Amino acid sequence: MTTDEDELHDAGEDPYALALRPGREPVYLRLDDGRRIPMPVHRWHEQPTTADNTVLERCTGPVIDIGCGPGRMCRALLSRGVFALGVDITPRAVALTTALGGLALRASVFDRLPAEKGWRTVLLIDGNIGIGGDPRGLLRRCGGLIAPTGCLVVEVDPQDVQEQCTARFENVQGQAGPYFPWARLGRPALHRITADLALTVTDQWTSEHRCFATLTHQGSSCDRPDSGPTATEDGGTAVV
Repeated sequence: MTTDEDELHDAGEDPYALALRPGREPVYLRLDDGRRIPMPVHRWHEQPTTADNTVLERCTGPVIDIGCGPGRMCRALLSRGVFALGVDITPRAVALTTALGGLALRASVFDRLPAEKGWRTVLLIDGNIGIGGDPRGLLRRCGGLIAPTGCLVVEVDPQDVQEQCTARFENVQGQAGPYFPWARLGRPALHRITADLALTVTDQWTSEHRCFATLTHQGSSCDRPDSGPTATEDGGTAVV
């Protein structure tokens, strides 16, 4: 017996596409130097976590979620009455997002997208700072999507790292997809990169071992309700 969700998937797809199906086995990111990084596949399919909620609280609509996967953040925002559009290059991600009640567009962030320079919030989380293997170019592109008073919410690596590489998705059997350019970026490197992009880090916080930052155009600020200091996992407050 198959379900509508089963019909969204093809057994011949690469490990990333298969990971979009709930209940699948672990998927890893295999870097070109042999390192293997587990991907948080389970999180993509669950309700937003405490860390996710710290992001959702900072979102003012309209929101565009770059690399939305199955669309959990888009759907959570829509349930809060905030317009959100997901963007993903994988057809299965878009199909699953829409099947579950979200809105999504199949496209690359580097394609022409709707309402450029009009988005109040751009999301770049779940490791998507690595898209294209060039964080500087990606942040410049995302800066061109946000409105003058909008903001970019970015998840960065908990480690102090600045790395450009190639990688591919791999499952536990060793089945792997094609290599693609990728990058990892920590908080200190984010500050260095944004210095010459006319973007400013206006907020940064940690929740559940995940690190986030809010970026705005220089001279502007993310226009959102003041939610006060954000608690970190060690009981401290967010660094602003």
